[in-house]
Amino acid sequence: MPTVVEIVSFGYLHGEPPPAHLTIDLRHHFRDPHVSPQLRYMTALDEPVRATVLDTPGVAELVEASAAAVVAFAAGPNAARCGTVTVADGCAGGRHRAPTFAMALADRLRRDGLTVALRHRDLGKPVVQR
Repeated sequence: MPTVVEIVSFGYLHGEPPPAHLTIDLRHHFRDPHVSPQLRYMTALDEPVRATVLDTPGVAELVEASAAAVVAFAAGPNAARCGTVTVADGCAGGRHRAPTFAMALADRLRRDGLTVALRHRDLGKPVVQR
């Protein structure tokens, strides 16, 4: 197993995805909390946003599948040489779906005993008006 799993959440509207072994695009398959006026200016640090994202059908299954993919990367014959498995997950603005998913994946991997570094590239950026 690698020493560290790095998870980076980001927003595609703020630039290119960061380099990663596994990139997960949450934009098209999962409803965007941004469309709700009550949630638009909140972030994944707010419970209503996290509850909305985590209650979305398919999200829990994607967290499990992504955790399995990380374990598979970590089991590879060159994993010890690579040292870190990097996961990047993105949504439109990087404030709702991606950071919530990243936190859930980090929690899941930590339960497996992995060391996880979590970073939210765009969480603190202003709401994108669209």
